[in-house]
Amino acid sequence: MKLAIVTAYPPSKVTLTEYGYHLVKHFRLQEQVSEIVLITDKTVEDKDLNFEEKGCKITVKEAWDFNSYTNLFRVNKAISQTKPDAVLFNLQFLKFGDKKIPAALGLMLPLLCKLKGIPTISLLHNILEQVDLENAGFTKNRLLQKVYNFIGTTLTRFVLASDIVAVTISKYVSIIEKKYKARNIALIPHGSFETPPEPKYSLPVGPKQVMAFGKFGTYKKVEILIEAVELIRARCSEDIEIVIAGTDSPNTPGYLDEMKEKYSHVPQIRFTGYVAEEDVPILFGESAVTVFPYTSTTGSSGVLHQAGSYGNAVVLPDLGDLSVLVREEGYTGEFFNPSNTASLADAIEKIITHDAYRIQLGKTNYKAACSLPMSEIARMYVEYFKAIKISKKEGFELNLPKKISELEEQHV
Repeated sequence: MKLAIVTAYPPSKVTLTEYGYHLVKHFRLQEQVSEIVLITDKTVEDKDLNFEEKGCKITVKEAWDFNSYTNLFRVNKAISQTKPDAVLFNLQFLKFGDKKIPAALGLMLPLLCKLKGIPTISLLHNILEQVDLENAGFTKNRLLQKVYNFIGTTLTRFVLASDIVAVTISKYVSIIEKKYKARNIALIPHGSFETPPEPKYSLPVGPKQVMAFGKFGTYKKVEILIEAVELIRARCSEDIEIVIAGTDSPNTPGYLDEMKEKYSHVPQIRFTGYVAEEDVPILFGESAVTVFPYTSTTGSSGVLHQAGSYGNAVVLPDLGDLSVLVREEGYTGEFFNPSNTASLADAIEKIITHDAYRIQLGKTNYKAACSLPMSEIARMYVEYFKAIKISKKEGFELNLPKKISELEEQHV
């Protein structure tokens, strides 16, 4: 199979870049995949294709730019030129831009592929029905929120033109099926990027690192984390370093610079900036706890799966998709009230002052991460592409699993 993957890809800073990297990394090792056509956004630096293991041929087509009005035509042209046997879209609603028209045009691509007769799967990481538009940085205006929801409904219908729409949380399956009367929704979990050997769960000498990782400024806020650690420092002698790893959200440029200035008086706080793939194991390996200082959620969490892969204890807000994900995939952690700094301080302190508890949480999360490695997720997609081809030829409807239990049964 010659597989086209439409995604942002390192060193791009566009959303879902890391997930695109790991899709390619694991698809290239699938026996049935003879070539990957990587249809990605343009970057000044070369694409990161320095994989250790040998795999299939990878052809790079830089065919789109964030917020370009011509992405629809350029990506469509790249697909026509390369003639793939199947296409996988790695999507969320602001994948191709944070302006309405470029974002909308990009999401019409699955429909064009379907019209070409190419087996098409769209991986939809979030659905607008589950996004808090105010907290996620879209708009506070109630009228505009209704407009966004209308636009989101229309764009979802474009994506639903795919042969299969894959979602990572079972709740999304029922929401889409009920609202859109769709029958082509498959549950395919997010998967864990890496499954390294089980860690020793020991910490480096020095302060205990309390780390948050991601793109900050919209619904991911570092203020509550910094202030929670200050509360802990005021009431106990624990030596703590705050590590803010990552960059600004595209919707809030300059946010982290503002935070550096605002909290310049706070000791032992480190802003790492962009974290390259090769530095991710070090980041998680040195952290005592990974914190999710979120006020909202917009889909499955790549950071949670990474934390599990490296045996991290985690502190999570008790809300939305994160709560569902923990229940479905077997992760665990300390929960906190996202609007209460003291609640977060209590949760962090419980982990960093009780080493046995920290290790227990880390072991549980490592086990959860190992149960759904990215290699298995890639294999699922390959099987679905084969099923699409057969169903088109034989004229039968695909039977798609809706729950994690059904998924495990189908893929034993």
